[in-house]
Amino acid sequence: MKVLIVLTSHDTLGNTGEKTGFWIEEFAAPYYALADAGAEVTIASPKGGQPPIDPKSALPDFQTPATQRFNGDKALQDKLAHTAKLNEVAADDYDAVFYPGGHGPLWDLASDPVSIALIETFYKQNKPVAFVCHAPGVLNKVKAPNGEPLVKGKEVTGFSNTEEEAVQLTKVVPFLVEDELKKNGGIYSKEKDWHSYAIRDGLLITGQNPASSEEVARILLETLA
Repeated sequence: MKVLIVLTSHDTLGNTGEKTGFWIEEFAAPYYALADAGAEVTIASPKGGQPPIDPKSALPDFQTPATQRFNGDKALQDKLAHTAKLNEVAADDYDAVFYPGGHGPLWDLASDPVSIALIETFYKQNKPVAFVCHAPGVLNKVKAPNGEPLVKGKEVTGFSNTEEEAVQLTKVVPFLVEDELKKNGGIYSKEKDWHSYAIRDGLLITGQNPASSEEVARILLETLA
């Protein structure tokens, strides 16, 4: 069982002067869930090398057992510092792909032709594609084999408008994940803010927020089994 995890290379939070990147929990929890289940996990990012970590995700308030494990895991930290370049990986070599969130993906992966083509290829090859929190936003230009948006007519979730309002970034992000999923014909639903919620519709697996990352990984493992 081989799984590709795709992380953002984007580190600037719009015009705020603040930094962003990927959210540690959304990477660490799924990584360990997959690796502990025996999956061989490869990590890639558009630029390769060390992907930017959202500094907020390292704050004490956002620590979980998975992030604490990551903080002490020098081997994984080293692996993370040497991610493959996204244009050098192929869907043929993996059984599934997982996209963690953080705000970064909205700026690079959402419009990255390599990422878009990669997701489309996984889907055409009948392999599961999984996304959590802001990562469902990277589907905004991804097409199904019939040429329609991949999310059209499918049950999906992702970071909600109310959650984006709560972190006061509604006017900063290039688009709102919930709005974009709906605009592309996705059947969007959500749980209460910050509660775990994940949905599978066929090969497409989506989770609402950081609390949902383990659940998305669990569903992905079930789908692979």
